[in-house]
Amino acid sequence: MSEHSGRITDTRQPPHESLDDATDVFLAHRDLLFTVAYEILGSAADAEDVLQETWLRWAAVDQAVVRKKRAYLVQICTRQALDRVRALGRRKESYVGSWLPEPLLTSPDVAEDIALADSVSMAMLLVLETLAPVERAVFVLREVFDLAYDEIADAVDRSPAAVRQLAYRARAHVAERRPRGTASPAQTRAALHAFQQAVETGELQSLLDILAPDVVALSDGGGVRHALLRPIVGADNVARLLAAGWWKRAGARTLEPVQINGGPALLVRVDGEVDGVLAVRLENGYVTGAYHVRNPGKLSHVEHEIAISR
Repeated sequence: MSEHSGRITDTRQPPHESLDDATDVFLAHRDLLFTVAYEILGSAADAEDVLQETWLRWAAVDQAVVRKKRAYLVQICTRQALDRVRALGRRKESYVGSWLPEPLLTSPDVAEDIALADSVSMAMLLVLETLAPVERAVFVLREVFDLAYDEIADAVDRSPAAVRQLAYRARAHVAERRPRGTASPAQTRAALHAFQQAVETGELQSLLDILAPDVVALSDGGGVRHALLRPIVGADNVARLLAAGWWKRAGARTLEPVQINGGPALLVRVDGEVDGVLAVRLENGYVTGAYHVRNPGKLSHVEHEIAISR
């Protein structure tokens, strides 16, 4: 038996009666654990696999000797997510075209938690992709979930002093790249409606009116569906792509306003079937980022709400 950073762990197999307690605690924190794994990985499918591994390890722990159950579960989950990052990194190296995070259909209350919505937004997840895996984990655990430095140290196998330095560097890196400018819910709805109308009509001036001068468009087809192979930058270039029918496919198309990753988006259907998601980043009433996910392997979480939490 050992004690470290305010928690006690025991390698003995827990009695059967403690499994009910383990299940109750795990389920109480499941949404949080999924969110931790998803923010580190950017993949819901991989996050679900991490939850399975986390449960297997948690079920083998004697509940009576774990003092800080939430922190301990987060530590297990983080370790599993970091292990998964290595495999995901190898997949990304051979990925066709731009890689975008797997979109999640989220409930309206996620947007009300500004910090949570910001942390899972497509734009922020792309910023986090530019961090080293351990830096990303430290940033997520400290800035989003407010874990203590010693608790994070246990999760990433670093000293608390090293974690402080990692957190400082990650915070500065993200601050330089994170989206700026906030919008009220009413402003967001109005901007999304204007963008939807402009995309549906393909009217060039309407698109130019809603796009920021430095807007960036990214598209992810995963080599399975047609998509842009590189980012497109600038209002004129993005507007012409949309006006020319970049997003269009044969069949009856519909656009449905939805909330993806805590932010505004359009769910694209062709003949009633989900064809993709067009998530947008809004700043000061203008679209500064458009993220079009068409990879079928990434669209399984866009028709049913996914619970996330801090």
